[in-house]
Formats: sequence, structure tokens, C-alpha cells
Amino acid sequence: MFERVENILKIAEEKNTAAIAFICMDFVMARSVVCAAHATNTPAIVMLYPEHVSLQHTCNLSGYAAMVKELANSVKVPVGLHLDHDYTYDSIIDAIGKGFTSVMMDGSMHDLDTNISLTKAVVRKAHELGTAVEGEIGHVGSAADADNYKEDLFTKPEAAEKFCRESGVDSLAVSIGNAHGEYKETPHLNMERLEEIKAAVEVPLVLHGGSGIPDDQLITAFSKGIRKFNLGTEFLGRYYDAMGKYMEENRNNSNPVKIIDYPEYIQAELQPYLEERMKTLCRF
Repeated sequence: MFERVENILKIAEEKNTAAIAFICMDFVMARSVVCAAHATNTPAIVMLYPEHVSLQHTCNLSGYAAMVKELANSVKVPVGLHLDHDYTYDSIIDAIGKGFTSVMMDGSMHDLDTNISLTKAVVRKAHELGTAVEGEIGHVGSAADADNYKEDLFTKPEAAEKFCRESGVDSLAVSIGNAHGEYKETPHLNMERLEEIKAAVEVPLVLHGGSGIPDDQLITAFSKGIRKFNLGTEFLGRYYDAMGKYMEENRNNSNPVKIIDYPEYIQAELQPYLEERMKTLCRF
């Protein structure tokens, strides 16, 4: 069933765990997530990165939102819809108008006061429209640049408290040794910093850059306040591998419309991985 992300995070809070938000750029990925959530009876979130619309043109906003809601309503487990990193008031409000009920305003590249000002404006309008907003304080940079080791990018508890209080965000993405993309070395999350942030704010915390963080660290982070966990790079890599496997297996297939079997094949490859991630990491 389609559920608001903030309600899924409340369920996660009650269970002291996190819901996984999977970056899905098309129907095949989204349907695989929904079916895995149903199979494991685990709440999940389908998440769109805006550049999949603006740059890769894999979908459009209104069609994507409608697709996810229809998929979610085909199962009984809660499934949410979220727009990942977006950066401007106009583009976020446009996405809300096209069906997104949870959005992220990422102003983390700005100084704290500017971030608060930009995020507060989005929050005010989004709340009028019945939409939850995730913000970010500190900066979750790039794993390729080893940003996960740069403690000056980590979220500071006192800044997080001010940001949440003044901006009014519904959830907060934090930087505690995590980064986007593929890590050069095994990351090490700063659990002490996470505990300090958790004590300083009252909103659910979000962990970006989930691909490559060891499971034991993730489970510990969930027990210490992470309520939403973003997974993108690893999932997209699995999709690419499944695509290559399909092409190799059908190299000598003479059927001129052999591509028609592609979606079901890819889902059959992706769904076991998704189910394993949900069963291993989530404690619903």
C-alpha cells in the first residue's frame, strides 16, 4: 500500500531500525523493490534522483510518481515515494505538484545560515502542500574523493540542532563517515558522532552513501537513530550486471523481439538481492 515516507520512518522509530530507500530509475527497478518488500513484509521506499529525469531521461516526474503509487497499492506492505537530492525551491515545488509526497532539499554545499534559509522556504511551502522535507547538514560528499574521511564535512550536533529547529525539516541527512558512490577503502562510521546528533535533534536521521558500508556498521547505526538508509550505487551496479548477463545469454537467440523478456529476467535477478538486503538489515 502506498504510505507517506514520514509514516514509514515512524514505524522504523518504533522498531528501532531503518527503512531502505532504493534509487530506482525505471519501472523494472521500482517493481523489483515493491515485490521484494511484499515478499519480505518489509516497508521500503522507492526513490528518484532528479537527474534521471533531467539528464538520463529515463522517466518524467508525474509518470514516475503515478507508477510508484500504483505499484505500492498492489501490495499490502507500506511503500513510500521520495525525491532524492534536489537543490532549488522551484524544482522541488514542481515535483510536489507532480505527485511527490516526500522530497529532499539539499543545501549542504552552502554555509549553515544560507542552508537554513533555503530549506526553510521549501519546508514552509511543502508543508502547505502536505509534503515532508528532508534536509542535510554537514556534507555527504563523494567516495571517489575520499570525502568520508574528511571530518570537517561531518555533521556537527550543535549545527544540526539549530538547522532542525529553524528550518522545520521532517528528517535530517547526516555526514558521519559516509559518502556517495564507491568507496576506495572500507568506510568507518563515527558512531559517537551519530549518538551526539541523535541526542541533539528530534527528527529521524538519514544515512546516504549506503553502498559498501559493512552490514555490522549499518545495523549498529540503525540502532543508534538512523531511520532511512539510501542505497543507489550498489543497486544500479546489480542492474547493469543483470543486463549484461541477459545480453550474453541471448547472444545467439534469433527471436527478433527477444527484448520482450528483458523486464521479467532483470527482476528475477534483482529481487533476491533486494530481499536479502531487507532481511539482513531491517528489523521490522
